[in-house]
Amino acid sequence: MTEQTELINGNRIIFMDNLRTLIIFLVVLVHAGFVYNGVLSQVWIVNDSAYNTLSFIIFMIIDIFMMPTLFFISGYLVPLSLERNQGLKFIKSKFKRLYLPWVFAVLTLIPLYKLIFLYSRNLPQEKLLTYFHFNQGFVSQNWLWFLPVLFLFNVLYFLFAQVKPIKFSIAFPWAVFTAFWIGVAYTFIMGALKLEGWTLTPLLDFQNERLLIYLMIFLLGALGYQQKIFVAEPKNKKLYYLISCVVWLPVITYIFFSLNLLFNPGSYITSRIGDEVLVYFCRNLSMLGLLYVLINTFRYYLNRRGRFLIQLNKNSYGVYIIHMIVMGWIAMAMLNTTIHSTIKYLALTLLTFVISNLLTFIFRKVKESFHQ
Repeated sequence: MTEQTELINGNRIIFMDNLRTLIIFLVVLVHAGFVYNGVLSQVWIVNDSAYNTLSFIIFMIIDIFMMPTLFFISGYLVPLSLERNQGLKFIKSKFKRLYLPWVFAVLTLIPLYKLIFLYSRNLPQEKLLTYFHFNQGFVSQNWLWFLPVLFLFNVLYFLFAQVKPIKFSIAFPWAVFTAFWIGVAYTFIMGALKLEGWTLTPLLDFQNERLLIYLMIFLLGALGYQQKIFVAEPKNKKLYYLISCVVWLPVITYIFFSLNLLFNPGSYITSRIGDEVLVYFCRNLSMLGLLYVLINTFRYYLNRRGRFLIQLNKNSYGVYIIHMIVMGWIAMAMLNTTIHSTIKYLALTLLTFVISNLLTFIFRKVKESFHQ
């Protein structure tokens, strides 16, 4: 048994399971905040007039590292998955894991999304076919975009592996350094060419200025597995403590300059190009810094599990898929209440997470009973 395998308990990497569960909770937190955003809520599942500034600030911070963390974890696990499922078995396993749930969700949950969207705004319901994402561009795949993109990344990794076994010779720190500067250049070019925004198709949705960055983070995860970066404990944690303290400097700078560009168009602190470069630089630096801190925090201090955590970890994928619809019904129930927006926001987050976990748990148990 190798040292890498020893990190796996029951075919699971414990601290990554725990981290993924936290990220799914943060996904719920961010999506709940959109209900009270004031701008994004105009096209969100429910638009509550109780605007909440806190939700916007939380979104700006969490959005830096939330999806990159999921892509890194997925990338870290892909070499192991390819070792266990050789050839087309790998593609079949990923299709079953990612695309079949996506097909089910876009044919059932997306129509429910639009139903709630219209009903919560006292708008008349429409013709049946308009409830599907391929007929209504403004709905698109919404929160489900992650599944096809992740499937694409897995397919690309598989194809590369067929041409030549993927064995990166570059040291992990240099790979991170390279990915950082490519990310800065990529986002700057996308901004300069005014190509920022979403590409929406029936099968694949992605944010133009982040697609390459997500792919690089996914590959960094795969490289991390191959180089066994989490096997040995560090001699000391000075670097971890240092980054944990200083990472907030680029985070604050990114938020400050982003808010100025958003709310004071035409008014620059340095210059237009200078402000934009600082935003791209600080966002990518913040992303990598927070990713490092988050992963190592769970690795050092949350690499354990109990019965409750085991169930939450098992539920996380199902929670991601169904949480939006659960959230829609709860947000709609609180629309006409006089509860303070912050209380609404927190209640919506917690109720959505708890109920989504309960529904997923029940579904898993029913499914298991049929296989006994």
